[in-house]
This record gives sequence, structure tokens and C-alpha cells, in this order.
Amino acid sequence: MTAPGGDTQRGIRRRNLARVLRTVAAHGPLSRPAVAARIGLTRAGVAPLVDELLRAGLLVESARAATGGRGRPGSELTVSDRGPAGIGAEIGVDHLAVCAVDLRGRVRARVAADAANRHSAPGPVLRRLSALLAGVTAQLAAEGLRPAGLTVAVPGLVARDATTVVHAPNLGWRTADLAPGLTGSTAPEGGTSALPLTVENEANLGALAELWLGGGAGRTAPPPDFVHVSAEAGIGAAVVVDGQLLRGARGFAGELGHVPVYPDGPPCDCGGRGCLEQYAGEPAVLRAGGLTPEQAAAHPGPGARTGLLARRAADGDAAVVRALHEAGTALGIALAGAVNLLDPQAVVLGGALAGLAPWVLPSLERELTLRTAVAGGGRAPGNGPAPEEGSGDGPRVAVSQLGADGPLLGAAHAALQGVLDDPLHSRAPAHSPRN
Repeated sequence: MTAPGGDTQRGIRRRNLARVLRTVAAHGPLSRPAVAARIGLTRAGVAPLVDELLRAGLLVESARAATGGRGRPGSELTVSDRGPAGIGAEIGVDHLAVCAVDLRGRVRARVAADAANRHSAPGPVLRRLSALLAGVTAQLAAEGLRPAGLTVAVPGLVARDATTVVHAPNLGWRTADLAPGLTGSTAPEGGTSALPLTVENEANLGALAELWLGGGAGRTAPPPDFVHVSAEAGIGAAVVVDGQLLRGARGFAGELGHVPVYPDGPPCDCGGRGCLEQYAGEPAVLRAGGLTPEQAAAHPGPGARTGLLARRAADGDAAVVRALHEAGTALGIALAGAVNLLDPQAVVLGGALAGLAPWVLPSLERELTLRTAVAGGGRAPGNGPAPEEGSGDGPRVAVSQLGADGPLLGAAHAALQGVLDDPLHSRAPAHSPRN
């Protein structure tokens, strides 16, 4: 029988260990007194927590450079550059990618490969991905790192708290469980591993990357309430409310690409008509810009076709500029409903859309200004003169500086959350990434 308060004491200890590790990871190097001050504990209370993390190899302590003052030499704590690493993988329509980050947030290994995944069965795709994962795992082992978790980003609906892709229209997958095809892929020499596996929608991981990394390296962090929109072949969105990812009852929240923009428009793979993807998805923009399938196929890989569109637009290609303008208009129409419903502080354009922002933003912002209740004052579009740019009070529209890397980086950092949440007992079952 558990002693009264036993679970509570263990829970408090676990949370305090996590607070120490997260604080040093985010702000280190720090002295022990500085850690205590940041998390609101006494030095005596922090000391055993630090010692446990040092013994576990998650923190390292080194002598601080002398400052000329009296007393004992100081020391500084940093997270170890060995030990656990989070592995993120991305399954795109035409590429695969794997990335690993350590507790300091540094990318320690990364590999990508062109792959024709559209309408390919899951089995061959997962075998190719497993080969990439095995290579990254071997590289980590050579540097004294061990995988702590694997998170896979996919362009589709994922069952909540499961590893099953319910529907990924641009891949042609339905009810595909990724776990059997990835079991043991990160274990040395093909062995079986109990590595926690999470499968997550790529737009959700892009939004989590904004939350976790958006304020780093001189970047502006997003506000606690925002809508994150990303695109590759399709268009996805994620909603963050009060710093938490809004998942919905089944985990399917954010399917912006299948919001009807023009209800009598062309049929969509989802079964609807006039969906946003039919106007602002990459294939639609390529067609509208006059680029042939052969021209598109000559630019495989993440961001390659977006780069082609951006170069054409920058060179003054009228058809491409017009196609991007129309895509921005469709995006603005679809986003207006989300903005009116959710009242976010910002809309963040990520993924491929970030590279096309100079040509997409003007028409997108115009539609938001016309159609959102606050910014447009409730005036119906087309009634009266158009408002001046920037005159509304609606959400600001920001461009992600993570760009196309957002989902992959978000996946790698999500795979570390188990360690950061429970440093000494982090080998947990599969779970959705916390934010």
C-alpha cells in the first residue's frame, strides 16, 4: 500500500527535476544559485535535484572563469551534449527527411532524400524512411548520443494518441498504422527498440516549432494565441490557444485546406468541391502559373518548387504573380472564418508559404481586412471603398522564419519532450507531443 502523500511527493520531485532541466536547457550555463532563483526554490532544495541530473548524465558542471572576487570558485551548469537526442522524421509527398537534436537544441544529424511518395503504399515508404533513420541513429551513437524518442510528421489526419494515419489525401493513405513499419528502425544493427513513437500532423508540428523555437536566434516569438498555416502539396493549419495546441475531439482540428472557398469550384480529393487546396495548394498554383508537370517534376524535394515559383515571380512572370495573388485571396477567405471564430492574436505563415509571402501576403491581408468582424468593422466585402492597408485592428500576419524546416524541427524537439517532462524515467509509451 502506498504511503499517504507518496504519489504526491514523487510527482513534485518529478516536476522539479523537469523544471531544473528545462531551465538549464533554455538559459544555461547557469550557476546553482541562479537555477534556484529562476524556479523559485531554495539552494538547498535545488542541490539534490541538480545532483540527480548530474548522475544521470543530463547535466554537466564545470568551473566558471574567475571574476576576481573572493570566495570559492564558482561553477556553471549546462545540459550535456551527450546522452538523449530527439529524432524527428518527415514524410512528404516527394521527400523524406530525418533530423536529430540534442538537449541543447542543436541539430546533430540531418539527412533528406527525394522520394515519390504520392500514392505509394506505406510499406515501401516506411522501409526507405527506416534506412534513413538507421543511418542517423548510427551517427548519433558515434557521438555518444542515444535516441530518446521518434516523432514522424505526416501531411494528413492522425488518430489522437495513436500512430495511425487516418487519411492523407496527398499520399493516398487511409488507416495506415506506421508503428509496425518503423519498429526497430532506430535500434543498432536492426534490433528491436522500445523507443517511444509519435505520429503527428505536420502543421501541428510546425506550430509547436514556432512555440518552442520561434523566439530563438533573434526571432520574434509568436503570441500565445495564433493560427499557423503551412503548405506543401496540401495546406494545413494548427490552432494555438493560450499557448496550447487545440486538437479537437478526434485530433483533426486545423484542416484548413478542405474549407470550401468557392462551393461550386472544382472537386477535391477529400470529396468536397471548391476547397482551399484547389486554389492555394502547390499543384493548383503551379497549374495556374502555367508551369507544366514536367517542369514541376524537374524540381523535387522540400521547398524546390516553391523556390521555382518565387524565382519566377521575382523575375516578373505575370502568370505566376497572378496565381500567387489568387492563392493569397483564397487563403484570406478561408482564414477569415477561422479569425472570426477564434479571434487569434496572429496568423503565422509557415512551410512553403513563408517563401512565397511577398506575393501572397497583400491579397491575403486584404481579404482578412475586408472579411473579419474587427478589422473590417462588419462591413460586407465590396460595399464602400477598400480600407487602407494596415488600418484594421485584426490579427497581425507574420511569416515564420523557420520556413519549410518547421515541421521537421518540431518533430525532433517533440521527441525530446518525454525527457524534459520526466528526466529520469523518460522511456514512456507513445504519446502526443506536449506543448
